[in-house]
Amino acid sequence: MQIVIIGTGNTATVLGKKLNAAGHTIVQVYGRNSEAAAALADILSAGSCSSWNAITQDAALYIIAIADQALLAGEIHLQLKDQLVVHTAGAASIEVLKTISSCYGVLYPYQTIRKEIEPLPDIPFLVDGNSDAAKEKLVALAKTMSQKVSIADDAERMKYHLCAVMANNFSNYLYVLTNEYCKKNDLNFSNLLPLIDETTSRLHHFSPRMVQTGPAIRKDLATIQQHLDLLQNDPALKKMYHFFTEQMIEFDWDS
Repeated sequence: MQIVIIGTGNTATVLGKKLNAAGHTIVQVYGRNSEAAAALADILSAGSCSSWNAITQDAALYIIAIADQALLAGEIHLQLKDQLVVHTAGAASIEVLKTISSCYGVLYPYQTIRKEIEPLPDIPFLVDGNSDAAKEKLVALAKTMSQKVSIADDAERMKYHLCAVMANNFSNYLYVLTNEYCKKNDLNFSNLLPLIDETTSRLHHFSPRMVQTGPAIRKDLATIQQHLDLLQNDPALKKMYHFFTEQMIEFDWDS
């Protein structure tokens, strides 16, 4: 498939590489910054441009991979006929593209993405289209890059986005706070990595409820108090510890 990518950031870069690896052709990369567009185009063996008027009009698919704020602000100055155009956002409606083409949809990579990371991660895709034909095309395209492809409308995609924030962003913030605590106390954060990896790996085989451990679910108040005492000089981490401990103590683990 002949594809134009609009954007030069993490999602544009990783999707471009995934599409190339799947045998598709990136014919052009658009970016507001001409140097960034040229750099990504070089990686993808594509042409580049930094003017909306210079975007080719004869590609089969246009992927808009830009910041959600820019997408929602209507900063897409592109007019197509009936070519398929998609955005890659989890929290933006499919309808933001309805004035660009008569054929539009969503190709949402449900994964944490950083363009510096190699090898490329496995990426589940959530797709949607404004017609059955658009959905079929996007499902077929996504399946060339991933074995996990689902159709999800705006409401479902927003809920998935929320789940991603809670499961990924919130947990990583706890890692950030824990790492800061380790640095302050001359501890080696890397010693936690086998523990983190083991917990994560168990989720492939068991429900999160089944793998929960720790003093809170045992109601080990003595240990909890010792931990809180250790956090007297770390108010952010102490606040997190206290909140999660209270929630876990109150949670019905047997239901």
